[in-house]
Amino acid sequence: MTNQLAVGVDLGGTTVKTALIDSGGTVIAQSKLPTLAEVNPPAVIGQIKRAIRDVLPHAAGRTVAGIGIGAPGLIQNPGGIVKSPPNLNGWDEVPLADEIRREFGLRVEVDNDANVAAVAEAKFGAGRTHRDFLFIIWGTGVGGGIILNGEIYRGTTGGAGEVGHISIDHNGLLCNCGTRGCVEAYVGQKYLSKRTAEKVRSSPSSKILELAGGDPERITPLFISQAAEAGDDLAKEVLVEAGTLLGVMIGGVMSTLDFRITVIGGGVSAVGDFVYDAILRSVRNNVQKPLRDGIRIVRAELGNDAGVFGAAGMVL
Repeated sequence: MTNQLAVGVDLGGTTVKTALIDSGGTVIAQSKLPTLAEVNPPAVIGQIKRAIRDVLPHAAGRTVAGIGIGAPGLIQNPGGIVKSPPNLNGWDEVPLADEIRREFGLRVEVDNDANVAAVAEAKFGAGRTHRDFLFIIWGTGVGGGIILNGEIYRGTTGGAGEVGHISIDHNGLLCNCGTRGCVEAYVGQKYLSKRTAEKVRSSPSSKILELAGGDPERITPLFISQAAEAGDDLAKEVLVEAGTLLGVMIGGVMSTLDFRITVIGGGVSAVGDFVYDAILRSVRNNVQKPLRDGIRIVRAELGNDAGVFGAAGMVL
């Protein structure tokens, strides 16, 4: 029903973004406020409530199905309890869904930001024509979500989809999760920049170093991508390697779930098509031969709006 509305809240470490969205994907109203993450949970919850109040009046009497919230960290469901999210001070265990439900008397759903982005692409983006797909967030880290029969699959404890911590080398690099060889430890933004800085020191003529102002410590995936687009061989090598390693992990998931489609979003995902070609080649090389036909790697469509669209999508 395209006349039904929902409020989507994207809770980030810096800003709280909120939108009133209808089930056809039209944004009716938006709000953006500072999170106040450095203060305490009541301060942040107060900002969430203010942001919701900013957009609710624009419903103008139409039915509001509920409020969805995408938050960082581990989310315990049922209950919508946010546990120890990064960059939010004092959030050891906060019953966020109950706090918002008491204030507005509406259905409230809370999930982690990767799952929410997966829902966004399933309902409004690149996955809307696919009932089953793997969603990857390739950015600061590597996150993911699993869409089964058009719905997010959360697993027994809500931790399903944490594909960034699938090991591609049990003797490999140490990841910040405490285990070795996680794909995130090779292709996550911080690790990718660090490894590229090490390579650039032996290739000082690389365009990457020029874009970073001559300082290897300032290298970011954006500079690597820009250098690759300018024809820099080292940049292309770095990104093809990253895509290949990401494809190893995706291939394992595709073999396990027998999926055909992977949708990739996140900050690093804006790399050139040649990286997506490397990912696809690697995936096909790392699945069983009978499963190779029809495998596709596609770009996410919603970008920075995925948080609010997916949050709203959880209740529409």
